[in-house]
Order: sequence, then C-alpha cells, then structure tokens
Amino acid sequence: MRYRLTVVALALATAPLTASAAETLKVPFEYHKLDNGLKVVLSKDTTAPTATVTVYYNIGFRIEPKGRTGFAHLFEHLMFQGSGNLGKMEFVRLIQKNGGVMNGSTRFDFTNYYQVVPANTVETVLWAEADRMKGLAIDQDNLTNQQGVVKNEVKVNVLNQPYGGFPWIDMPMTANTNWYNAHNFYGDLAELDAATLADAKSFFETYYSPNNAALVVSGDIDPAQTLAWIKKYFGSIKAVTLPPSADISEPRQEKEKRAVKHYPEAPRPALAVAYHAPGRMTPEYFAMGLIDQILLQGKDSRLHQALVQDKGYTDEVSGGINSDLGNLFDINGPTFLQAYLFHDKTTSTEAVLAAFDAEIEKLRAAPIDVATLDLAKVKARSWLYAQMEDFFGFGKANLLASFALFDDDPGRINGLEAEFAKVTPELIQKTAQEYLRSTNRTILTVPGKADAPKADSPKSSNQEAN
Repeated sequence: MRYRLTVVALALATAPLTASAAETLKVPFEYHKLDNGLKVVLSKDTTAPTATVTVYYNIGFRIEPKGRTGFAHLFEHLMFQGSGNLGKMEFVRLIQKNGGVMNGSTRFDFTNYYQVVPANTVETVLWAEADRMKGLAIDQDNLTNQQGVVKNEVKVNVLNQPYGGFPWIDMPMTANTNWYNAHNFYGDLAELDAATLADAKSFFETYYSPNNAALVVSGDIDPAQTLAWIKKYFGSIKAVTLPPSADISEPRQEKEKRAVKHYPEAPRPALAVAYHAPGRMTPEYFAMGLIDQILLQGKDSRLHQALVQDKGYTDEVSGGINSDLGNLFDINGPTFLQAYLFHDKTTSTEAVLAAFDAEIEKLRAAPIDVATLDLAKVKARSWLYAQMEDFFGFGKANLLASFALFDDDPGRINGLEAEFAKVTPELIQKTAQEYLRSTNRTILTVPGKADAPKADSPKSSNQEAN
C-alpha cells in the first residue's frame, strides 16, 4: 500500500520529534467488548460526513490450515457470495447504491472487509456485515465458482506475469524456515481444487466468529448510537471455541541465503535483499523503522543516492518493512526489512551488492549523526500522519483494528510517535549490527530473459521457490 503525503501531514511533520511533539497525535476512541468476544473500536472524527466500517478477522494466509494453501484468500472471495438476507454480490451493490466504496483483502495475519460510506448509512452497513458474520451462503456452486476465480487470479497476477511473485511471494518462501511463514500463500492450484464444501463450512465456522474479530467504526458518528446498533446486530452471534494459535516463530538466521528465481519473460534482472526484522513493537523494531527511512524511503534515502544517483545502476529502489502487503504495524509476526530493484544486464549483481553493502556498513560501523536521525524521525512522522488520512481515513481504522486484534489495545496508536522519539543514534547502530548482518539476510535474484533456462515454466519455477 502506498501512502499519499497530504499538506496537513507535511505541516505537522516539520517539527522535530521531541517528547512534547510526540504528544500531538491523539486519536480519540472508545474500546468495548461484546459478551461474545467481539472487539469494538469507535473513533469520532467530524472532518467529513463519512464513516469507515471495517471488520478484521484474525485469520490470514500465514496461519491457514496445512494442505489448504490459498484458503484464507479463497474465503475473502466467498464472503461476497451472499448471506442470510443478501443474495450473491448484493452486499457490493448495497454499498455502491448508498454512495460508498468498499473492498476486502487478505494479509499475513488477518483478512479484512471495509467500507467508506456516507455517515447516515452506518446502521445499514453494520446490519449487512453482521448478516454475513452470522452465516454465508456456502454451497457447492459458490465454492466451485470462486475456486475458479482464485485460480484465474493466480494465473493472471503471478504465473503469467514477468515478475509475478517477485519479491512479495518469492521472498517469504525463500527466506523463512517455518512452514506457516514460508508456504505459497496465494495457493497451490491442486490444493485449491481439493478444497471441499465441508472444508469451507468448517473454515467459516472456526475463524469467522465474533471472538476472532475486531470491528472499527470511525468518522462522523455518534459513538453511543453506533454501539447500540453494534450490540443489536452483532450481539446475538455466538462465540466459538478457537483452535490453538499457530507457532509462527522463526529461528535466528545464522547464514546468508542466496536463491535464484526464474521468470522466463522477465526483461531485466532483478535483485531483492531481505533482513529478518526485530520483534514487533520492541525498541529495536522502532529503530528498524527509522533505518527504513534512512536507507529506503524517499529520493534523499541512502540507497537511492548510492544506487540511482551516484552509480546509475537502477532508476528506483523500493521496499521497507512489510511494504508489499501493508506497513510495519499491521503485521503480527516475523517480517523483513526488504529492498529490491531492477537493473540492466550490463550491471552485475555483485556490483549492485557492493554498493548496497557499503551503505549498510556505514550504519553498522558508527552511530549516525543527530541531523540524520532527526530527519528520519520527521519522515516517520510524516508517514504516520499521512497514514491517518489514507483512503478517506481507512489508514487510521487499519491501525486501530490491528492494535485491537493483535494487542487488545487500540490505544497503541497514540504512542507511536513517542516510541520513535526514544530512538537514539546508539540504538540505530546496535540494531544495524544485530539485524543488518550478512548472516541475517536472504538475497534473491531474477535473471534477465536471455539468461533464464528455456526449459523453465512459470509453474515449475513457482514450485522451486517453495
């Protein structure tokens, strides 16, 4: 997800990130839990006469059942195929006819469904979301149809694209050890075909339950009235017994990994480098977030200056922490600081890595100067305020939902600036020395078209990466 920098965000971000400045972000919210376990966050904001309604279920592709790769994503599609009082795709039409926009997505640790609507339609949207939480129209026709849709999506978006899974699918499968973190989350086509109606019903009854979900309503709302509607429509939905949480821990990496991924139609070579990140929400994690700003974010970043401006090896260096599928706060397990680029065939991978490593070693060798750290904090603050405004305020709802779902504490949103403010030059160096070591990284390359073995096919290549 890309984030737009608004004028308001930029103005707020220009102040140094001191302890007093860190107190400026105060997202108002109420946090409630229904008797059935549903987590509810209400955040009033009268800036515009709109509201965001979003439901986050604590099931993502990282923790989908073994033998059912792609099942979390398949279910994202099934959720639009009808429920007790709404026929197939009527949920979508209901939102659109009321002047709203909506979508759903599957991420590492959650599947979410969100709508941005005129504020006077909030009750209708809550009723519709509750209707599909109560029960979907899961029948064989719907299942077979959506299995076909998802398989076609895999073919169109991955198998038939020049860099289809690079690096967003390929890197987790290459760098991680634990199956939960390393399997093909878009779905093995044979396993998608093998999913039965009983599998689908069991999955829904297990994971799409109120005690496995967080509901956020933000915008121009009356919190008391909104809570009453939520209790009315969601309160009678029964909680379930949830299975034990999957162990998604990763062992400490002690040796550099290198892998080659062949995409026969890739016109240029590509390179991705990923370092396992510190534990989520630790001081080192916030330091890594600032290292991300120093190395990767913006044209003033060190890797852009070195690889684009100085060496001319590429026209862009992309990446970040969980940058392909969210941000550094809407993930609840092992993740990477990752950089990737595309370069000409006349430039060797080793030449790019030499310039890359020179910038990494600067961070490891000595503490950064205060001016560099202050700039990184300003950039982080800009990103945070831009996040608040992203997609009509959905970005704020995303953070509230993530902190409620993962931490049982949506108030964490108001402590982010203070955590960044605590980071020192010494902590940046310490974090770089431990996490930006070569033995903690994975290097993934894609040869250019002329260098790819002719016998390879996208499908067989995809299997090799697992």
